[in-house]
Amino acid sequence: MAKRNMRKVAGTALSMLLAAALACLALAGCASSEPGTAGESSSSAAEAPTTRIVTDMANRTVEIPAEVDSIATFGSVGVLNAFVECMGKGDAIVNEMPANFTKNDKWAMQYKFAPQIKEGEVLETADGVDIEKTLTVNPDLCITMTEETAQQLEENGLACIVLKWNDVEDVKEAVTLMGEALNVPDRAQDYNDYFDTMVGKAESLTSGLAEADRIKTLYGDVTSLTNPHIISEWWIDAAGGDSVTKEAHVKNSLEYTMEDLLSWQPEVIFSSNVKVGDILADANLQNIPAIQDERVYAVPTVAHVWGNRTVEQPLTVMWAMNKLYPDLYSEAELAEDITYFYEHFFGYKMSEDEVNGIINYGA
Repeated sequence: MAKRNMRKVAGTALSMLLAAALACLALAGCASSEPGTAGESSSSAAEAPTTRIVTDMANRTVEIPAEVDSIATFGSVGVLNAFVECMGKGDAIVNEMPANFTKNDKWAMQYKFAPQIKEGEVLETADGVDIEKTLTVNPDLCITMTEETAQQLEENGLACIVLKWNDVEDVKEAVTLMGEALNVPDRAQDYNDYFDTMVGKAESLTSGLAEADRIKTLYGDVTSLTNPHIISEWWIDAAGGDSVTKEAHVKNSLEYTMEDLLSWQPEVIFSSNVKVGDILADANLQNIPAIQDERVYAVPTVAHVWGNRTVEQPLTVMWAMNKLYPDLYSEAELAEDITYFYEHFFGYKMSEDEVNGIINYGA
């Protein structure tokens, strides 16, 4: 009897130990399956993608890092830097501008928007991309406007996207791509909405102008007799002007003759040459209304040349409108729009002197 009781007690104890062990196993299983545990976080981190796929404006499929912390720009670095800076990522640019950008102070504002580039490596020479230096810098993302440069960089193991800008709407497509590549899609949409709003504002302000009252306007360098960019045909029109080159301008850059210029008789000249005094004093130009009325204005360069392709294009339209029709849109309104744009998109608060220097650029 005693032995049976002892066996019974021993059996009960063993059952209790087994039950306790099973309970511990069950608790351990529950703990490991609960969200937020160290085990699952480690697993999730291991599974997180390290790269992403984007399609650039050359219709190329490009694998880029999931997080882009360093960016190098090649070729048209002024316009490319501006796209990066507009997306609030100017501090990620790692390269200094090449020598053709630093030979004068035309691009001085680049050092305000992205001060660190002054200490960066120069990644291009007159012979092209310096691959050795670029590989030493090893940027997460390279940006260029030519497929040839992109191919060269990719052959050396660097991720590179191509931006292109042929039509007006391409600026918004480029900004959308930048928003995707830099993980700031909302900021890109904000810019695109702003672009449409400002163009709509200009259209509304100039809607009352009769075709005959639109001021005959020329953009370019009347010393070399060239118009450097076809985008001017759009922004002159958007500002309410009547571009005298609109019929002749079928390629990106336009060359014309003095006879052409004298026959066009522009009433306003938006000059890509900042030497306005020399233009006004040129004896060959004295029969042109814009010279006689001293309505020659140097087009600003801030992040990039406003008369050419740039994310600053909405400001180009408004600046041109102020020069053409100051009664429709005042300098005070222009100053407000300039201040807002650079503070909102570039994160840079313009001083009053800086704003005035843009409005009266080269004066």
